[in-house]
Amino acid sequence: MALTRVEKERITDSRLKVQSIANSLKHVDPNKIRHFEEIQECLEDADRSLGEALRSSPPNVSPDTA
Repeated sequence: MALTRVEKERITDSRLKVQSIANSLKHVDPNKIRHFEEIQECLEDADRSLGEALRSSPPNVSPDTA
């Protein structure tokens, strides 16, 4: 089932937030955060999953072109 334009925008916004968090953590001493590597892996997985969701959704077809 295709994502709506609004759903795609929400997923894109969420993906950008995840990427922003990952970039921000690059400037933090990993020794000061417990489970730092696991957090980074989680953010990478989330970014990858959201990107796959966007790529796997078929394009919406407008009634005019169907």
